Amino acid sequence: MVWAMSQVLLQGGRVIDPASQRDEIADVLLSKGKVHSLGKSLKPSEDAEIIDCTGQVVCPGLIDLHVHFREPGQTAKEDIASGSAAAAMGGFTSVVCMPNTSPAIDTPSTVKLIQDKALREAKVNVYIAGAITAGINGEELAPIGSLKDAGVVAITDDGRCVQNNELMRRALEYAAMFDLPIMDHCQDYSMVTDGVMHEGYWSTNLGLKGWPAAGEDLIVARNIELAELTGSHIHCQHISSAKSVELIRQAKKRGVRISGEACPHHFTLTDAAIGGSKHFWAEDGRGLQSESQRTQWPSFDTRFKMNPPLRASEDRAAVIEGLADGALEILASDHAPHCAHEKDVEFDYAPFGITGLETGLALSLTQLYHTKHLTLSDVISKYTINPARLLNLPKGTLTEGSDADVTVFDPDAEWVFDVNSSPSKSSNTPFNGWTLKGRVAYTIVNGKIARQTDQVIA
Repeated sequence: MVWAMSQVLLQGGRVIDPASQRDEIADVLLSKGKVHSLGKSLKPSEDAEIIDCTGQVVCPGLIDLHVHFREPGQTAKEDIASGSAAAAMGGFTSVVCMPNTSPAIDTPSTVKLIQDKALREAKVNVYIAGAITAGINGEELAPIGSLKDAGVVAITDDGRCVQNNELMRRALEYAAMFDLPIMDHCQDYSMVTDGVMHEGYWSTNLGLKGWPAAGEDLIVARNIELAELTGSHIHCQHISSAKSVELIRQAKKRGVRISGEACPHHFTLTDAAIGGSKHFWAEDGRGLQSESQRTQWPSFDTRFKMNPPLRASEDRAAVIEGLADGALEILASDHAPHCAHEKDVEFDYAPFGITGLETGLALSLTQLYHTKHLTLSDVISKYTINPARLLNLPKGTLTEGSDADVTVFDPDAEWVFDVNSSPSKSSNTPFNGWTLKGRVAYTIVNGKIARQTDQVIA
């Protein structure tokens, strides 16, 4: 059971709330699940839990709008209890579960099943994305209105992509009627075919089937056209290609309702990692180990296999530039756990995906903030108010009266990520053993401490 104090006083931290443009040293008083007040030298009740936040950042609880908790049907990989504990470890107070489960989240009854399980077992707020199409098969629309009534906050066929442009248009029109954002996994199957890594030097060098960036770019361009045609908003998930970033940037300048997200692995790694090359990091990269350790990573390491794939250094640089100039508004993990035996096979046959909740904020601070690409406020906004606005969630701010979801972290604390310390059921991460700069101290959900330092509260 989480610790429940009548009040929690977060004392003397640097309060950063991009939603209210606040950045100052202040106290934050939480009471009855809400932000009670902010200011100097606040006086809590006698039984309050007082937390010294000197030297740490106090910000709205982080939101990850792209996670896979594998319920129902795939709980050997992850479940709501383990996934939400991993979220708390990473400083996330709210997550959005993707619908590519077994069965897919395409009916109100499946939504209800997850809601009930989350109510009993989740350590953070768990929101649900419903499917665009029945069974995420891309053939006929799911009951979008019924899914909205059941409580989904978005619809997506994540893990797959609707290939039929007419069907996608109708989905956008229906979703607009119910004020539901559509999130799209941008992948043209006719271009990607059976590719397993980015098409380029390293795929040729390793003899692996290439996955061209054009497979992403074509669907991003399609989505821009459909957003312009229908006036509906499309959010493009896990953008990895330089051209896709530029397409979104130019469309936004024209006023098209389009947005994009980036994942830490795409702005940290390149496809050279799959070749075991010590040159897979950028010149301004941080957080890596000694050169001897860098060269020890083997070729064909399935921990580096993800969808979309790690791309070339120029794509990585473009993703960072897109985050810096606002073309990409949101950061997300695409937390995709798999069983160890599933990844312990030949590269061609391993499933796509890595875990990421535990390291998302730390990698973002290491690779974006400490390299001066983004300010602290920029990083925080992409994990708080921006996803909250996209999904119409009552989250992402510390204004008085808002939900008492808070993340406290030390942006300068160095630590080594040990995957064995994670409460996730899965360990398919390429970042095990990395030294990162920026560590979560407290994760507070609804005014209750869900994580303190190295401990997830049961």
